[in-house]
Amino acid sequence: MAMAVARTITDGGALVVEAGTGVGKTFSYLVPALLSGERVLLSTATKTLQDQLFGRDLPRLVEALGLPVRTALLKGRGSYLCLHRMELARQEMAPTVGPWASPDRASVRALAKIEEWSIVTRTGDLAELPGLDERSPLIPLVTSTRENCLGAQCPKFRSCHVNQARREALAADVVVINHHLFFADLAVRESGMAELLPTVRVAIFDEAHQLNETGVQFLGVHLSTGQLLDFGRDMLAAGLQLARGLVDWQQVVSTVERATRDLRLVVGKNAPGARLRWVDEAPGQVSPQDWRQGLDDLHVACSQAVAALSTVSEIAPDFVRLFERAEELVSRVQRFAGPCEPGAVRWVDVGTQLRLVESPLDIAQAVQDKLLRTGQEEASTRAWIFTSATLGDDARLSWFTEPCGLSQAEILKVGSPFDYATQAAVYVPRDLPKPNDPAHSTQVALLAAEGARRLGGRTMVLTTTLRALRAIGEELQRKFEGSGEVEVLVQGQWPKRRLIERFREGSSQGRPGCMLVASASFWEGVDVPGDALQLVVIDKLPFPPPGDPLVEARAQRLESQGRSAFNDYFVPEAAVALKQGAGRLIRRESDQGVLVVCDTRLATMGYGRRLLAALPPMRKLGSKEEFLETLDGFAAVTRTSTTDPAWT
Repeated sequence: MAMAVARTITDGGALVVEAGTGVGKTFSYLVPALLSGERVLLSTATKTLQDQLFGRDLPRLVEALGLPVRTALLKGRGSYLCLHRMELARQEMAPTVGPWASPDRASVRALAKIEEWSIVTRTGDLAELPGLDERSPLIPLVTSTRENCLGAQCPKFRSCHVNQARREALAADVVVINHHLFFADLAVRESGMAELLPTVRVAIFDEAHQLNETGVQFLGVHLSTGQLLDFGRDMLAAGLQLARGLVDWQQVVSTVERATRDLRLVVGKNAPGARLRWVDEAPGQVSPQDWRQGLDDLHVACSQAVAALSTVSEIAPDFVRLFERAEELVSRVQRFAGPCEPGAVRWVDVGTQLRLVESPLDIAQAVQDKLLRTGQEEASTRAWIFTSATLGDDARLSWFTEPCGLSQAEILKVGSPFDYATQAAVYVPRDLPKPNDPAHSTQVALLAAEGARRLGGRTMVLTTTLRALRAIGEELQRKFEGSGEVEVLVQGQWPKRRLIERFREGSSQGRPGCMLVASASFWEGVDVPGDALQLVVIDKLPFPPPGDPLVEARAQRLESQGRSAFNDYFVPEAAVALKQGAGRLIRRESDQGVLVVCDTRLATMGYGRRLLAALPPMRKLGSKEEFLETLDGFAAVTRTSTTDPAWT
């Protein structure tokens, strides 16, 4: 892999590498990149992985190779403290000022801690701040967005942490970013990555399997009731602080808020979390007439905000930015009042807020136009390297290369060095109810409970839906409540980082072992090596939800091309997701474990063979007795290793 990366860096072009778990892909691309002497842009999937690359992997290699390389870490705005917004938050929380009539004490205390930290931090990266929950409602109040940033007009511009990070990135030899930041800046051509990209000849995308879905998020058009309410809150705060009495701010903001709430009411009682595909003039079962009226009212309200802000725009930079935000909101409302762009799909996400989305079906065109033909240079003069442990289930890695516009890229597949036949096994229970049976989740919970009891925890249950997450999690918590045998952790009860830390601890310090029930993001990027995880239970095959608007539109496009949506889309999606989930099990050469897939279709349907072939070459367990004997063997080895001094 390292040789292929080095060759691509020298010759230019695009290289796609699927490197199995244990290959050491991070060092395989970092070493040739560092030795090349080129400026390198390194993008990964999450901020946590960014911190790992920048804080651990890069420094170790730079020191080992003895290279005078400058590295920089660059995240999105929402990761950095905004000094101006922090000051506004302090003023808003004063009991007699602004819309915070009586701020809660917890928010006041949390803000005070942030202010203390702001004095000593050099980077302003909120990840440095201990004890700050990533879900804290205070974070949006002390960080900026593209919409509310004042730019060069900000009174704190010279000391701005975002600008400092960008300056360091422009001066560095290796810059570590994440996919969200890359596409966010690419979509709006904002200063930052859009400035940096033309100066870099080598771009490496790790965890590249997330590129398409991440890019699709940012290359479309979005309008949410949350954006509108945030705009109203910011306008009211600025108006009352900087231009009280010049405009009836309460009336202007209440008009925006009322129109926003009315649009939400038009959608009615559709289930939270639902995605309503936009058909012709309105989403889902919504009345087209009511929907048009809701958008018209919202357009009028935002236009009134534009008019009000135009009268005070010279008073302070805050009003200039608010005016621009109001104009952008008017533009987006007009966009959604008109027809959908060809080749795109439009829908509404329903939750506590509404989110209107118009999205391309994939990033292929954007990659071709904005990456491979960036500036005056041809693609052949630049090096584009994309790598992940899971990129498809065919020789051309079509699952990844097709939607990413990389069909002409060089393909390399590097197998895992692990001995899966010895280290791991897969079991498909034949006696479980079908996945659509109401009793299925209960039976999955019972099987997982039996396995966890034999192992003393060490079990992760991955679900394909939040409904199954709740059902299985509640059943397991009832079963083990008060027993002291196993602690059941369920996604959502704590922040993700805390859940994983507790799960890794296992039965240490006199606490019981753990089992973790999770969905969504826990299917990938969770690394629990060693004996802490020996059983992964997947509730059913992870096919894309057919009612999802984006999934439906992609399937329809394939059918219109004379292709099979099931074979060319649904099965490859399930294969990649299944492989990601299975990848949680074996993380190093000494690990052992069992993967259980609680879906009889894997054993009975023709496509089951294709899905099994996508998994690592684990040995197959044919019966429940064999499954339980295997777990008992793991448990015996684990007990010996923790009691016999010869094992330590």
